[in-house]
Amino acid sequence: MQYATITGWGKCVPPATLTNDDLATFIETSDEWIKSRTGISQRHISHVNTSELASVAAQRALAAAGIDGSEIDMIILASASPDTLIPNIASTVQANIGASCAAFDINAACSGFLYGLGLASSQIKSGQSKKVLVIGAERLSFYLDWSRRETAVLFGDGAGAVIVEATDVAGGVLGYELNNDPEGRDILKAGFGTAMDRFSAESLDFFIEFDGQEIFKRAINGMNKLSNKVLEKCGVDKDEVDLVIPHQANERIIDTLVSRMKIPKEKAFVNIANYGNTSAATIPIAICDALEQGVIKPNQTILSCAFGAGLTSAALLLQWGDRVTPINISDAELPPCDKTGIELVKRAVDYFCKP
Repeated sequence: MQYATITGWGKCVPPATLTNDDLATFIETSDEWIKSRTGISQRHISHVNTSELASVAAQRALAAAGIDGSEIDMIILASASPDTLIPNIASTVQANIGASCAAFDINAACSGFLYGLGLASSQIKSGQSKKVLVIGAERLSFYLDWSRRETAVLFGDGAGAVIVEATDVAGGVLGYELNNDPEGRDILKAGFGTAMDRFSAESLDFFIEFDGQEIFKRAINGMNKLSNKVLEKCGVDKDEVDLVIPHQANERIIDTLVSRMKIPKEKAFVNIANYGNTSAATIPIAICDALEQGVIKPNQTILSCAFGAGLTSAALLLQWGDRVTPINISDAELPPCDKTGIELVKRAVDYFCKP
């Protein structure tokens, strides 16, 4: 029997940051207001396209796994903010890493990475693939109306990637659950797509909009339900979970989720303070941070869950392997950035925040 195990990991966050104090220079807010409600201190703002973030994360994941891009059988790239809709940006990453394989994008918003990881494990367990690259990458700053405090303070840019390989050793992805609640699809949205009137200048005023209270409630219920479902399916008690790596949308949501599941708060990995909500990239970035900080240990049982626009939800149970250090280190880097975060968003701020 084949098992699907994570053997490589890599993240890429752009160097420019936008702090809460920076935000307070053009919208009515403060560091204390944002931190107390979200847990966020700063977010990264990209000077490059989503595919470049994804490519660097992918190259770092390949190096950590000790393999070459030519060995990859499939690339699954989760993003709600690709450079282009046609072609998909998985093909851009494919070209950049020298792969010859299937490559496609998926959009399940913040749940996208877990959707991709679940699909990758199924590909491997079926014998269809041996090595799959799964990426979550976002440039959500593109969608923001910087005059809208409720969304301007939440989102950031970044990418994370993992290599999933076939192995005969029991473990890896133990099980996953995916769901969608279409009745709530208008609670979180951005009006970008072919429904736009391409001949109207007003159609260019697309931006992320959402009902914060409704999202808060549905996110907790959705992640709680699927997390319990995957634990039951795998025959694992919640007390056997060593670490929870949830989607990093809001620290209050994470605290409420683990409390409702009766899992000790110290078992939840939280890094939202440094990145904000990077949607599909939050979980792979968190995996990388947890490894760098020595939080992930060999053979740990890890529960991961997410919730996003659609309204999508996902939960996945994973037994980590023996290795928690990279085999090699990639020298892949983004091109230099000569602007600060506030300089990068200035054009958009001037547009949306004009008197």
